[in-house]
Amino acid sequence: MGKQNKSSAGIKDDTIRSDCYMELELKESGGIKLNLQSKVESMYGDSIRDLILEMCKFFNLKNVKIKVEDYGALAYTLAARFETAIKRAQPRTKKEYLLPFSKKSTYKSTNDRLRRSRLYLPGNEPKYFVNAGLHNPDGIILDLEDSVSPAQKDAAQLVVRNALRSVDFYSSERMVRINQLPKGLDDLKYIVPHNVHVILIPKVESAEQVKSVEKEVLRIKKEHKITNDIYFIPIIESALGVIKAFEIALASNYNCALAIGLEDYTADIGTQRTDEGKESFFARSMVVNAARAAGIQPIDSVYSDVANMEGLKESVVEAKSLGFEGKGCIHPRQVKVVHEAFAPSDEEISKAKKIIQAFEDADKKGLGVVSVGSKMIDPPVVKRALKTINLALLNNQISKDWKK
Repeated sequence: MGKQNKSSAGIKDDTIRSDCYMELELKESGGIKLNLQSKVESMYGDSIRDLILEMCKFFNLKNVKIKVEDYGALAYTLAARFETAIKRAQPRTKKEYLLPFSKKSTYKSTNDRLRRSRLYLPGNEPKYFVNAGLHNPDGIILDLEDSVSPAQKDAAQLVVRNALRSVDFYSSERMVRINQLPKGLDDLKYIVPHNVHVILIPKVESAEQVKSVEKEVLRIKKEHKITNDIYFIPIIESALGVIKAFEIALASNYNCALAIGLEDYTADIGTQRTDEGKESFFARSMVVNAARAAGIQPIDSVYSDVANMEGLKESVVEAKSLGFEGKGCIHPRQVKVVHEAFAPSDEEISKAKKIIQAFEDADKKGLGVVSVGSKMIDPPVVKRALKTINLALLNNQISKDWKK
């Protein structure tokens, strides 16, 4: 596809907030003509013009008519929208306009990090990004898949890329759900160089799919000299995926968790998703067992009724009883409920304290055998007890000096 004369990007609506709309028309002469209409003209009009003109210079646009309708968009959104308009007009353009990396976007993650809650945010709606971290989810998912219409996939890639560089997510794990393969492989070049922590791979049905993502991630990391680890969460969303869950869980050393998506799974087996969950018990148990056997975290599906907090709590308690360690969230108000429901019970905390104290006493005495009552305690049990105590500390259920 060659050069087009006109293009547009963004959202045009007076009810929109924290976003913008761009129109671009390439000319043979006349220089750069910029028409800016902004709700924040008095405070940021000059800086918006400077950004647009700087990007024109970067992309070598010398004769162009530009219309900008700004509804309070931040710089990373303005830049993403304008770059989208440019690339829609000039599809062969390979250059990327990258804003400086914010110091608040450079923190790292770990394979065994706590992942009780993962808050999904539509990748093409930046209005949700800035305040998402204030709700303290363990992870924030910038979604390029189901929440983005096919016509806006290209725009979402640039918005998500810029958000990874610019937005303060307040130490939440930085996740991106790519598109279903093979299209998702194209998403990787927009996220791997920009400190993504975890890549969610949707609708996985084979180990080969995970391996293809790993191969491309490693290639891009080498190209950009990236040294930090990037982890994967394959999502099981079909009958075939459930049957192959264990080989999928083992497919990469970068797998940190295995998740299940029940909306697509129930559709695939020809039934409806219910609150009772009988229709998904087998699949969820398979995912838990596959994850545990592979030594990674099992993560439950989202709870879709955002108004039913009691139903969400019951769903999390059930997920915990099945062995899940986390759950997806589609609204910020769900995060606190999920954290509280995954918190350990008083009985679990009391048992964990006894195990840790017994282990430490035995270690001080140089004993190789540890027991609590009549039961022998092995390292995995101690590790689980430590995790319970850490959860209790996070939920302010015990004090930091609980050993005293």
